[in-house]
Amino acid sequence: MKSVLIILLSFYLLGCITYEQENSPKLNSDPIEKAESRITLGLGYLKIGNMVKAKENLEKALQYTPEHYRAMLAIAHYYDMVGETEKAQVSYDNALNKHSDNGQVLNNYGAFLCKKGEFRQADQYFNQAIAQPNYYLIAESYENAGLCAIKYGDLHRARQYFSRAVGHDPQRFHSILQLSKLEIDSGELSKARERLMQFHLSYGYKKASLLLLASLERRTGNSELEQKYLLLLKQQ
Repeated sequence: MKSVLIILLSFYLLGCITYEQENSPKLNSDPIEKAESRITLGLGYLKIGNMVKAKENLEKALQYTPEHYRAMLAIAHYYDMVGETEKAQVSYDNALNKHSDNGQVLNNYGAFLCKKGEFRQADQYFNQAIAQPNYYLIAESYENAGLCAIKYGDLHRARQYFSRAVGHDPQRFHSILQLSKLEIDSGELSKARERLMQFHLSYGYKKASLLLLASLERRTGNSELEQKYLLLLKQQ
């Protein structure tokens, strides 16, 4: 059975994006707080597919704080999502010009480059982000770098990145699954099984992990366990 893990590169703008009625937040006079309220609204609208309201709020965030890196990243992400790649590039260039040592800017630009297929350059930006002294989303950037390495076929590098991501954050859901898949593909079945068993103790059965276990047991010739995991998969 073909196992497919679909994982998106991460754009870290907010810890949790929430949707609110536009007139519900009482906007503070502080420009940064006003911009943050608009960013939250804009990304919330973007998430539910209301592109008009998304753009309106993100542009207002930029009006309040033209050089606030989160506002710059949010509008760049908007343009990327709606297929305006050239405008997204200009927005990322502006953010990089103003915030060349900001790990979040470097990480998000790396994700943008990887999406465009510029894998080697993306790798450089992920590593620049990780190297910044006051950047704390290191596990996320390692995971992004690993996903990008898979896209350009460097599985050895991908495995190193996922291992580092899990090292910085042992609960890194996607990196654990990707490591397990790479271990199965390289024949390290005992190591993959142990990793997936631990995964199930932490998260319970998930479709992706059950697919991996079914694939693993097929390779060992254990059809009974393979059928067990396929049955659990159907129940999911």
